[in-house]
Amino acid sequence: MTSEAKVAYIRQYFERMSASDIDGIINMFEVDAHVLSPFLGQMPATEFFRKLGNASSASKLTVFDVLLGENGDSGAAHFEYDWTLTSGEHFVFQGVDYFKFSKNMKFASMSIFYDTHPVREDVGDKYANA
Repeated sequence: MTSEAKVAYIRQYFERMSASDIDGIINMFEVDAHVLSPFLGQMPATEFFRKLGNASSASKLTVFDVLLGENGDSGAAHFEYDWTLTSGEHFVFQGVDYFKFSKNMKFASMSIFYDTHPVREDVGDKYANA
């Protein structure tokens, strides 16, 4: 996969997040892929995105920049997440998602980075019943 294709693949992930296309997102990941989340810790990607879909009523993600790793097997995106929960609560914050590509050029893993303090203070444990 070319560098341009990797950047496009990462951007496609964010487009699918904004469209709440959970099945499409899951298909971008390897079957055994995992996500490392500040809220949920490390868990299988399928389980993470199902929980996220159940907890969310709307999402708009704006990508500011996509950077590729020097070994060609990783990429990161700086974004803003405009997130509405099923409860109606609304949050806006910035973060970075770091992706590792598999040999099949799907995502092997994703790590999520953002300042959890203000979000956690507002959100609490909204995944508990998702």
